[in-house]
Amino acid sequence: MNINKMMYCCILVVAVCLLLMKPLIAEEGIEGNLIKVKWLEKNLKNADVLILDASPTKIYKEKHIPGAVSVDFMTYGIQDIPISEMEQRFQSWGISLGKKIIIYDQGGSIVATRLFYDLYYHGFPANDLLILDGGLFKWQEEGLPITIEVPSIPEKSSFQIKKFNEDARVKLPEFLTATGDKKNYALLEALEANWHFGELQFFDRPGHIPNGILLPGGDFYNPDKTFKSAEEIRKMLNYLGVKPEQQIYTYCGGGIAASVPFFTLKFILNFTKVKLYSESEMGWLKDERELPYWTYDSPFLMRETNWLKTWGGKTMRMYGVSQVSMVDVRTLGEFSEGHLPFALNIPADLFKSYLTNPAKLAEILGQSGVNVSDEAVVISDSGLTKESALAFVMLEKMGQKKVSIFMDSQDKWVKRGFTVIKDSTAGDLKKVGNDLSITPTTYPVNLRKDVLIADPNSIKGLYPRIFIASGKNPPAKTLDGKVVHVSYTELLNEGGTPKAAKDIWNILTKAGVPRYAELVCISDDPGEAAVNYFILKLMGYPDIKVLVI
Repeated sequence: MNINKMMYCCILVVAVCLLLMKPLIAEEGIEGNLIKVKWLEKNLKNADVLILDASPTKIYKEKHIPGAVSVDFMTYGIQDIPISEMEQRFQSWGISLGKKIIIYDQGGSIVATRLFYDLYYHGFPANDLLILDGGLFKWQEEGLPITIEVPSIPEKSSFQIKKFNEDARVKLPEFLTATGDKKNYALLEALEANWHFGELQFFDRPGHIPNGILLPGGDFYNPDKTFKSAEEIRKMLNYLGVKPEQQIYTYCGGGIAASVPFFTLKFILNFTKVKLYSESEMGWLKDERELPYWTYDSPFLMRETNWLKTWGGKTMRMYGVSQVSMVDVRTLGEFSEGHLPFALNIPADLFKSYLTNPAKLAEILGQSGVNVSDEAVVISDSGLTKESALAFVMLEKMGQKKVSIFMDSQDKWVKRGFTVIKDSTAGDLKKVGNDLSITPTTYPVNLRKDVLIADPNSIKGLYPRIFIASGKNPPAKTLDGKVVHVSYTELLNEGGTPKAAKDIWNILTKAGVPRYAELVCISDDPGEAAVNYFILKLMGYPDIKVLVI
């Protein structure tokens, strides 16, 4: 009797263990909201699994996974449609609560993630929404069966849209606010660089939404069309300065490609503050206010006559609201012949002489009246030159709050009807009343370590280092690492302005400058390296340095 009881207990324990193991076996091959092709192979005929092929109908007809229902996203498009109509579509596909909905496309594309977003936004439980990692490409790579047979129409379900997941979508007013707050918000643009920088113009204007961060949807995929690891994606985001504590908005041209970073950040990395701007650039450019649109990533690094006359001129200074220090880097002789009102003369030779003596440079800046809390606008009378670029780099290294370069000439200033003066506006103790003399300041030595360096190994980036030889000829110094040659003159127009963003991108790409890299500009003349540093900043590269030989 005791033996029978023992046997019964053993059988019961085994049965319980098997029951406990069953969910583990069923979940093998599922990682969050991604499934592996082997899992789908095992569950291909499972009645609780519904497979949706989001590929274009033409591709579906040529080949698809057995049993998959064709759901061509473009048959209903990106515009909002009535709830009743959306419900009918979902029901006609066989969408039912309690089923695992497996979504795929040709692999490494944008429509599976967009269909995922649509179902999630319309209230289908995220736990039962899954994307086939690698799509049809990975399925075929594994040698699994495909077919041209169209399955019978699924039994119409009774799924109802009862609520929207509003935490998934952002509208224009909130999105517009985010463009002006880079600290608390990150705007991820999922389009390719040729669109972002204005070579491909689909709308009435080329370019992108201000402060949009270029992060193409394709960057999230491996060569086999599977998603990159969470670790690699986090590395990409860290490089671009995107943080999980920020509110993140994803966008593209019309709201489809934006679903790739949305899905990746929210359902692979588990970022909680991610929304998709469904209207994207189409909605932005349709707005009657004619909202701004950029081609460069940081066009505010370049200042022109009207801006400088307004914000650095007499009126704003009289009201005490001007926060501009105008740094004229011409020689004293050139400066004395005539200069812009309120300009401070700090000849370029001083910036070059004190590359390795920041304390002395700080003393000169302070005596000249440069305020570290101002925007320092560097003036050369010829736009972006070796001299103005080197001053730009040194001011950044010194910790200046903001630095830009004046792209216009003094002649253009005069032609606009503005005056030049010969008297100094700096150096005298401020008196009383309306005296606008610029007085000496205390300029702190607060060096940045990631701008101008003497040792390339003193600081290391997240990605491999690429040296950019910036002079007309490669530097004499032997460098330990990959070197690409991009002469600074290739990136400039004759008038001392940077070439169009699309042209700069193509030059850099052709030369072999990667998107993800630690870029170190180098030349026997540090001013030449500084020009390339400025242009790379203008284009939005996040990790750039100048190496002093």
